[in-house]
Amino acid sequence: IQIAQCFEATRQRCCRLEQDGRRAREQLARVEAERAALEVKLKHARNQVEVEMKKRHRAEAELEKQERKLQLVFESLMREPGGSGVLSGEQCSILRALAGQRLGAALAPGRRSSAVDESCQSLLSHSDISYDRTEDDVVRS
Repeated sequence: IQIAQCFEATRQRCCRLEQDGRRAREQLARVEAERAALEVKLKHARNQVEVEMKKRHRAEAELEKQERKLQLVFESLMREPGGSGVLSGEQCSILRALAGQRLGAALAPGRRSSAVDESCQSLLSHSDISYDRTEDDVVRS
C-alpha cells in the first residue's frame, strides 16, 4: 500500500510538473511573440529616425543655402552705389524678418555680414539623436 501511495504521489507530482511546464511554454510563446512585435516596432522606429535625420540634414542644407543667398543680398545692398553703405531702418527690419533669428544679429547696420551669429543652435542637434545597435546582437539561448 505504501508503494502504491508513493507511486500515486509521484504521479500527481509529475502531472503538476507537466502542467507547470505547459504553462511555462505557453508563457514563453507569448513573451517571444511580444518580443518579436517589439523588435518590429524598434526597427520601424529606427528607420523613422533615420528618415527624419535625412530630412533634417536636407532642411539644414536648404537653410544654409537660403542664408547664403540672403547674405549675398545684404552685401549687395551694402555696396549699392550712391548709398552710404548703411541700410535704412525699414530695410534692416525687412531683412531681419527675412533672415529670422539666425542672421538677425549679423544684419545690424555697420556690422560685417560675414559674421554669422551661430548662438541659436538647435536644442535637438542631429548628433544628440543616436541609438546603439549592440543590444540587437545579444545571443539568444
